[in-house]
Amino acid sequence: MRAHLKTLAAALDGWLREGEGYTLWLQAERTDFIRFNHGKVRQAGRVEQAYLDLRLIKGARQATQQLSLSGGEDDLALLEGALPELRAALEQVEDDPFLLLNERPQSGERVQPHRLPPAESMVADILEAADGHDLVGILACGDMSFGFANHLGQFNWQQGESWNFDWSLYSHGDKAVKRNMAGTAWDAASLRRGVAEAAEQLALLKLPLKTLAPGAYRAYFTPAALGSLLGMLNWGGVSEKEVRSKRSPLLKLVEGEARLSPLVSLEEAGGEGLSPLFQREGFIRPERVELIARGEHRGSLIGPRSAREFGLEPNAGGDEDAESMRLAAGDLPRDEALKALGTGVYLSNLWYLNFSDRSACRITGMTRFACFWVEEGKIVAPLGVMRFDDSLFSLLGEQLEALTAEREWLADPLSYESRATASKLLPGALVKAMRFSL
Repeated sequence: MRAHLKTLAAALDGWLREGEGYTLWLQAERTDFIRFNHGKVRQAGRVEQAYLDLRLIKGARQATQQLSLSGGEDDLALLEGALPELRAALEQVEDDPFLLLNERPQSGERVQPHRLPPAESMVADILEAADGHDLVGILACGDMSFGFANHLGQFNWQQGESWNFDWSLYSHGDKAVKRNMAGTAWDAASLRRGVAEAAEQLALLKLPLKTLAPGAYRAYFTPAALGSLLGMLNWGGVSEKEVRSKRSPLLKLVEGEARLSPLVSLEEAGGEGLSPLFQREGFIRPERVELIARGEHRGSLIGPRSAREFGLEPNAGGDEDAESMRLAAGDLPRDEALKALGTGVYLSNLWYLNFSDRSACRITGMTRFACFWVEEGKIVAPLGVMRFDDSLFSLLGEQLEALTAEREWLADPLSYESRATASKLLPGALVKAMRFSL
């Protein structure tokens, strides 16, 4: 598709009229999807798709149309046929006061080497690891490509392979152990260890259930559970626009009214993620954007429209979301997390999260999947579903006791319209007190 995008851009250059400009944004994938149930393959298929967003620009006016590409010569006619519609649309729209496009061409390419085995080989490894277990899940693996071109001659390309295995081991009733594994290189040994660890927790789910009274308890968050909490920061917490409009849940941190623990250093590390470092307006995202350093606010993500509105330099896409979130590791060995917890709650997964008090960065949600009660460093009982209500200013502030030395790479498993590219690299977290409301 790389050569095909260049062909389309060259043709479009010849069709432009005086005063017109364009941007092209390409997203393509070849993905194998394999669904498992009861430890067996139940469905397998492949998706091959490519979508091109054509934006026609004249002065401060813009209009965009998305085209589904075949990869053949027919795409040229499709592209040419879209131009009259976009020109007609430009006659109807008003000037966009916040339109900001990169006028300094910055071309570049990043192509990752081929590192994945055939999907059939990956499936065989999963079936071997899952033997004797009721494993349910979806494996998505394959190649993803992103491209950008504009009338100024800028051309950017990124291509690489990745895999994402979102799975659970089922026990009984509503009891299961849920995991997510992902990467750009296949690791069968790591998969076997993950399934074995999940199987150990599966046996613990058969112990008598323990019910806790509402109150505050020591708690350990696995990286997945911590990821659910930090994922809430993408609801405006790291957005410059939300800071300027006073809607950010981290506003008190930004304005110095609140602090997090010195253990907390958070960054957007685009250079290490799956998302492209170039974005739809042609700007190049920095490889790193420091968001929080040793508990203090350092910066926000700035999309091109916010950059235009507030007179700043853009460093993110238009949604101003963290796409490659990284939290610095601590010094607590993961194998000693239960011992350090002592007596308290072990949290594997959280769900149904929402803000209960946005201005205080207070979050409510439910426990889910393999959450346990721990006494003297040993799991003694599974927990029933509980609701928590607490602030990140507390959990990652004065209550944060330690972060693990090991971190886990978590990739977004969603595949609506196309495979997601967001990811997080996170440690586990030990907190002195977490509030459960029921």
